[in-house]
Amino acid sequence: MSAAPLRSPTLRPHRMKKEEAFLGKLGGTLARKKKAKEVSDLQEEGKNAINAPMSPSTVDIHPEDTLLEENEERTMIDPNSKEDPKFKELIKVLIDWINDVLVEERIIVKQLEEDLYDGQVLQKLLEKLADRKLNVAEVTQSEIGQKQKLQTVLEAVHDLLRPHGWTIKWNVDSIHGKNLISILHLLVALAMHFRAPIRLPEHVSVQVVVVRKREGLLQTTHVSEELTTTTEMMMGRFERDAFDTLFDHAPDKLSVVKKSLITFVNKHLNKLNLEVTELETQFADGVYLVLLMGLLEDYFVPLHNFYLTPESFDQKVHNVSFAFELMQDGGLKKPKARPEDVVNLDLKSTLRVLYNLFTKYKNVE
Repeated sequence: MSAAPLRSPTLRPHRMKKEEAFLGKLGGTLARKKKAKEVSDLQEEGKNAINAPMSPSTVDIHPEDTLLEENEERTMIDPNSKEDPKFKELIKVLIDWINDVLVEERIIVKQLEEDLYDGQVLQKLLEKLADRKLNVAEVTQSEIGQKQKLQTVLEAVHDLLRPHGWTIKWNVDSIHGKNLISILHLLVALAMHFRAPIRLPEHVSVQVVVVRKREGLLQTTHVSEELTTTTEMMMGRFERDAFDTLFDHAPDKLSVVKKSLITFVNKHLNKLNLEVTELETQFADGVYLVLLMGLLEDYFVPLHNFYLTPESFDQKVHNVSFAFELMQDGGLKKPKARPEDVVNLDLKSTLRVLYNLFTKYKNVE
């Protein structure tokens, strides 16, 4: 039985035309995509660098953040830091403060980067805080006009802050470039300088991703950026007093000081059938401070001047502030502590206030 002859495979004409057409189309497509791929290389390179094994978190990165010139660098906040409760609280407190200051201007800030970058809100904020008018155009749409306004506003800010030792961690380009870190540094400095009636969260730090271009390649590093320290340090109160030493070096003597102050205040408050056992909590609403000042100066404080049963934070701050005014009327210097510190149960601040009273009125019966 003979085997059937093998036939050589042949291509049919219409199949050859179809494949040629396909290859031609593929070649054209590849040619068209080549340039697009080159344009996107830097962006992909940046994403790969940021998603390297040493940086497991995914950074939300924009194309313009990776299309860098040689030796240029960009910074962005690590997403994990953005989710930090203290970081979120810092942003919320600052936004609420700005909106409170500018309530008469009918300005509502919702997002710091988008609402402050052009200088308009910063201008209004500084004018309100410093009670002065800046010589700038009210509305500017062009980038040049916005940067000119920012330059004027920031120069005025620097004139206020530099004499008090503030380190300037922002500039026109970073603010206009919507750099949130720079904007936060600026707002924290303004809030502290103008003694804003707010309590900023202490020791807020964020991880910042720094992308640099070196010899055509993108390099990334992670650095920690400190946004707030302690309230006292940010307020510029670098002079130390006996209570700083007491807290830092002699905590064992703290109970002795507290006991002496409790004895002093109860000596007077007992006249109203009131008694203190916890200094940091029982003076936090300001009621006992106001009543104590009336007893020490021998006068009745009208009840309509303060909140006898304060419920909100603002009402408590009002009471402590009113007590501070009574102290100044009595010849004492303005307390070093802020009313907000006392309301927020800051023991060192409360002790400072009470010790000043003790020093002056310890012999009052």
